[in-house]
Amino acid sequence: MTLRTIFFPILGLLLLGTCPSLAAQEVGKLDPPPGFPPETKNPAAVAKNPETMKAYEESIPGTPIAFRMVPIPGGGFNMGSPAEEEDRKKEEGPVHEVEISPFWMGVYEVSWDEYQEFQFSFDITRRGKDHDPSQQEPWADAVSRPTPPYVPMDFGMGVDGFPAACMTQFAAKQYTKWLSMKTGRFYRLPTEAEWEYACRAGTTTAWSFGDDPELLDEYAWYFDNADDAYKKVGQLKPNPWGLFDMHGNVAEWVLDAWDKDFYGTFSDEAADNPIHWPETLYLRVVRGGSWDDDPDRLRSAARTPSKKGWKVQDPQLPKSIWYLTDAPFVGFRVVRPFSPPQEEERSQYWEADLGDIRRVESGQRQGER
Repeated sequence: MTLRTIFFPILGLLLLGTCPSLAAQEVGKLDPPPGFPPETKNPAAVAKNPETMKAYEESIPGTPIAFRMVPIPGGGFNMGSPAEEEDRKKEEGPVHEVEISPFWMGVYEVSWDEYQEFQFSFDITRRGKDHDPSQQEPWADAVSRPTPPYVPMDFGMGVDGFPAACMTQFAAKQYTKWLSMKTGRFYRLPTEAEWEYACRAGTTTAWSFGDDPELLDEYAWYFDNADDAYKKVGQLKPNPWGLFDMHGNVAEWVLDAWDKDFYGTFSDEAADNPIHWPETLYLRVVRGGSWDDDPDRLRSAARTPSKKGWKVQDPQLPKSIWYLTDAPFVGFRVVRPFSPPQEEERSQYWEADLGDIRRVESGQRQGER
């Protein structure tokens, strides 16, 4: 990547205006009730079978925010890029057949409008004395939330309608947990295979709109047209399945660990919803390329590993489990599988998968920064 230099002020320039209220800082110290919260009422989000899945809008209870989801049909595809694809990298192959179960996916990348409700506990601080609590609040209020950032993490690029960025994969996963608790529906990050399947939207070309990079300006924000910043979500053309900004704007977290040789581990049989669960903090995968990338990094098959350098200017020791001080090009979007996992399996998609992160999170729940 060719990330422009961004100056990150150190501890003395802590912006107190970004801190949540004292009441909000108590969030995440509670224990949730047993089980999973009941679903909020949303008939459009209910489907008896994959054939009846449809697009829907989800309002986040206790907030003025709503987001849109579209159904992604199940099916098979060839994951990776063929050897003859221009600018193809070795880690994009060999091409292998994958079967994907149906799911819904966010039409847009998660915006700051959505993410800051979770990040700063706005859904709690706006509650007044006449507040009528929802059934889901005891679960949602118990979810761990980010510590206050040292500077606004949009780095001056914009908040209203812009994609959220600079969060760690753990922070993105905790957002999906909070969203699940708020709505009673199971949301998570996509797997790498789901992401590429949805990005391609039935195509086999380098980008979802074809092989001609001259068309990229119609679909993506990238190095040549973004003026050194991300843009508001949904401003350009969507892919064939109605998903905006799958190429460019911000790169998007998926659940998988990075392994340049992972595709070579598959047999001749189609892989069924594969996922490469992480066992170390580095490296993990982001997809889609960003406003700071060249066209080849925006191809449907392009894979990018996370890097320690994405936190190099973080002044904290240990470095934050929530923020990427040097990656204003990384965001995410959410998915919702038609068939969610059993309750006892859901934490694998949300929680810290490393002891070091769990220890820091536990300390913060006890009041440590």
